[in-house]
Amino acid sequence: MLLITLAGTTLLAADTVLLKELKHLRIEGQREWADFPEQPDAHSLKLEFSSEENADARCLSLRQQDLKQTWQVSLNGKQLGRLPRDENDMRVYFEVPAKTLKQGSNVLTIEQSGRRGTDDIRVGQITLHDDSLSAVLNQSQVTISVTDKSHGKKTPCRITVINEHGSLATVGVKPSNHLAVRPGVIFTSTGEATFGLPPGKYTIYAGRGFEWGIDSVKLDIKASDEVRKQLSIQREVDTAGLVSCDTHVHTFTHSRHGDASISERMVTLAAEAIEFPIATDHNIHIDYEPLAKELGVRQFFTPVIGNEVTTKIGHFNVFPIQAGAKIPDYRLMTWDDIFASIFGTPNVQAVIINHARDLHSGVRPFGPKLHNATVGRNLEGWKLQANAMELINSGATQTDPMQLYNDWFGLLNRGHAITPVGCSDSHDVARHFVGQGRTYIYTDDSDVSKIDVAKTVKSFTDGRVLVSYGLLTDITVGRQFGAGQVATNERGTVLVNCRVQGPSWTSADRVDLYANGQLIRSEQIRDNQAGIKWKGTWKLRDLKHDVHLVAVARGPGIDALYWSTAKAYQPDSPVWEPYVIGSTGAVWVDVDGDEKRTTAFDYAQRIVKKHTKPADVIKTLANYDAAVAAQVADLWHLSGNNINSPETQALLKNATAPTKSGFDQYRKAQRASKIARAAQ
Repeated sequence: MLLITLAGTTLLAADTVLLKELKHLRIEGQREWADFPEQPDAHSLKLEFSSEENADARCLSLRQQDLKQTWQVSLNGKQLGRLPRDENDMRVYFEVPAKTLKQGSNVLTIEQSGRRGTDDIRVGQITLHDDSLSAVLNQSQVTISVTDKSHGKKTPCRITVINEHGSLATVGVKPSNHLAVRPGVIFTSTGEATFGLPPGKYTIYAGRGFEWGIDSVKLDIKASDEVRKQLSIQREVDTAGLVSCDTHVHTFTHSRHGDASISERMVTLAAEAIEFPIATDHNIHIDYEPLAKELGVRQFFTPVIGNEVTTKIGHFNVFPIQAGAKIPDYRLMTWDDIFASIFGTPNVQAVIINHARDLHSGVRPFGPKLHNATVGRNLEGWKLQANAMELINSGATQTDPMQLYNDWFGLLNRGHAITPVGCSDSHDVARHFVGQGRTYIYTDDSDVSKIDVAKTVKSFTDGRVLVSYGLLTDITVGRQFGAGQVATNERGTVLVNCRVQGPSWTSADRVDLYANGQLIRSEQIRDNQAGIKWKGTWKLRDLKHDVHLVAVARGPGIDALYWSTAKAYQPDSPVWEPYVIGSTGAVWVDVDGDEKRTTAFDYAQRIVKKHTKPADVIKTLANYDAAVAAQVADLWHLSGNNINSPETQALLKNATAPTKSGFDQYRKAQRASKIARAAQ
């Protein structure tokens, strides 16, 4: 514990700084992130100071950064509250009830409580204020209204308040069904918010999710000021013919963790412009319809009843669900039984396997212990019957942004029809906010309050989607074929037209094209602007067989607190490189002319069935890519052959580069699985 004793006179009736600097705290273990020192200042903080007894309520404020676990603030043994579980830089306040301060010596402590996981935090710049919480936060009154520049009317939005030190600033605000408020963040469903602020310099930002630009204003607030400002925002990303969907949305009301009430969730959905939200609280069916109407936000979206079926061997988001339907049995312990229960639920069409690289209840579905990612095969024989998977979960980001993409490529190559998904997994108002990760679905978007649920879900399960986390990427193969479609009559040179979009406040630095999960084209992006950030055409002359094409654009993450991108949820490394990403659904190219999708696994089965001699197999693979070669390696392994035998290695010496690569990729995945399974 770091003990700091304040010498000097007894604190009287004035704001007093108890600690000027920030302190690095960590209770145990190695450092969580490389940008923290290896050794913390202490595992907890203890401040001793002298004071008089407070007859009336006062308040305490402090600055916190990078907080993930539960940390408790106590004064003289009485808990004032918990620091908000939020990694963002913020200034927060705590009420100090009357008679909490004692005559003479007082002790303020900040320490981790509850779950004792590693958590590097910075906390400090602590001030004891000579007034109540409400009085301190409401020394001035600020009204911000936000309009849509295209028609001048107020629009739902997010307002972000940053103080002069770059921290989210806590505001004073009266409860309202039209607002959802957290430190420095105000979501409004009406386009207007009135709130209090202590004197100081602030920057106010307004935005409305990924598709919209940002407007801002700087304020120098004095006590008793009454300030009214209007900001104006406009759409910067073209999403015509698409609806924005968040397939993974929670509330504290029904999931019992996080902090967003169901009323606050209605406000945040409108403010972040999520047009097709799926309610997915854990093991319960929730219908947003009645409350959305009651709160006057139903015109901004079409809600869908869903459920995160939360089992001990995987989490699955399922929708749409008939109102009043029986809940799928989440206590079942085999995938066959779980999927039977899910698909036995009336109306269910879409089943998403969630955060498949994360560990829950001791199970990591796509970890190497259970899954060979290169060929998309479960090592225990569990049959995956989901028809979609999360690639981007902005509330549970991955250290390697391409890891889940590679898992998806493996499944597609194995023959699974899997729709890629972007989502938020939001349980909170502001920490991991709704709609940061999202899926765009090709469907009629002419009236977002009357989206055709059946047609839109069908488009989703057909793979007619784009995945967005700060960028939006689309491709057209030939003149008409897009995500989820099979491009027929595309022989010879295949033209792939690609476009990368984003608002003015994000940037892209590269876009890559993958065929069967193998990188075949890459372009650097340098001219970032609002809207189209890159546009170009690739000419593919070397396709020898059917493939699926996927374009993925990436760029640096966002530090700005109006849309900050989160660190990895379960990091593989203490080194964190933030990112944004946008990708297409898979477009299949029918090179062999049979007007259907032929997968890498299909080709591999044909090759192995036709050729019994290894030399003939390797020779035939000269006409196929690395994905087909990897599937052949797996089929050989399953039939009892040793792919590491001297004979096989001798044959591979003279094989084509794609064949060697496919076998190498397979061996690497196989080796990772052996290590993981040996450690169990």
